Amino acid sequence: MDAAEVFAPGEFLKEEIEARGWSQVELAEILGRPPKVVNEIIAGKKAITPETAIQLGEALGTGPELWMNLESQYQLSKVAVSNVIPRRAALYSKFPVREMIKRGWIEASENVQLLEQQFLRFFNIESFDEKPFFAHAAKRSRANEDIELSQLAWLIRARAIAATTISKKFEATRTESMLDHLATLRTAPEEVRLVPKVLGDCGIRLVYVEALAGSHIDGACFWLNETQPVIAMSLRLDRIDNFWFVLRHELEHVRLGHGQKNGFILDVDIDSPTTIEVAKEEKLANDAAAEFCCSQAQLNDFVARVSPYFSEEKIILFSRRLGIHPGLVAGQLRRKLGRYDRWSSHLAKVRLIAIKSAPVDGWGMVENL
Repeated sequence: MDAAEVFAPGEFLKEEIEARGWSQVELAEILGRPPKVVNEIIAGKKAITPETAIQLGEALGTGPELWMNLESQYQLSKVAVSNVIPRRAALYSKFPVREMIKRGWIEASENVQLLEQQFLRFFNIESFDEKPFFAHAAKRSRANEDIELSQLAWLIRARAIAATTISKKFEATRTESMLDHLATLRTAPEEVRLVPKVLGDCGIRLVYVEALAGSHIDGACFWLNETQPVIAMSLRLDRIDNFWFVLRHELEHVRLGHGQKNGFILDVDIDSPTTIEVAKEEKLANDAAAEFCCSQAQLNDFVARVSPYFSEEKIILFSRRLGIHPGLVAGQLRRKLGRYDRWSSHLAKVRLIAIKSAPVDGWGMVENL
């Protein structure tokens, strides 16, 4: 109801008592209240309380709800109506506002217009009716119909960080030697610090971006243009086996040119067991990652010989024979046997080591672009 259509309850009360031929003093006597109270209500100087509404309802035979409703509408009509709250609610409904502000991707502001402008700029859209895209090679190439906005925000942030880094020209012919070099780093958690340089020498940019809450992102592969591949990792699971599995998974995407045509490859929950058939390109990447972490033929032979007695000593001796950290054997055993409750002591943490040697956003560290 518009403010122009709302009248003070006192005006209705005045009409009611005049229709009955009563004076204000007489109504006051009926209510057992001082005449001043009735006069102030009619003059709009005093609000109708629940107690007064009950008395008026009894005296006039209308019920108390009428008078409380009239009073509520009148009071609401005096308050200036603003569209700020609906606009804020729309932002919070559409975007992970709190998380993005917490991460410093959006600057907190009491001014809803400034907030809206920041989100439009961040997602590169002109209006909130427009569906955000992940731009690839200076053009929009995918509708992102199967991606959550929290995941899209992560991708956009990762791309922005990658775009500020410098790397050599990507040479696909060097990927095999690069993979051989990486294989020598699987012996200890400390070796992950060398990964960004090894990839950079091959022209692949690596960035670490902490995932937004609930997005379950492990990694992504995308291209800034046709010759500049990027691998982004969330380091969501701080384990040596997950680090190498996700990295090698994304490298296979790069090696096969995945993500060039559709804008990106986003990998979510790739460490979780699933009965759902994955896409062909994901199976290729999974197989390559598993083989890199631990020779699958030798792992199968180990399982056949040792099962079900996988002692700590046997796992360690097997990993030494392969020249890899025991955590990689343990991780592959967990995946193969579905025993995610076993051998956790070997799954060394690597996140704090990794983030010291590459562009990073998260874990208390923010890149200023």
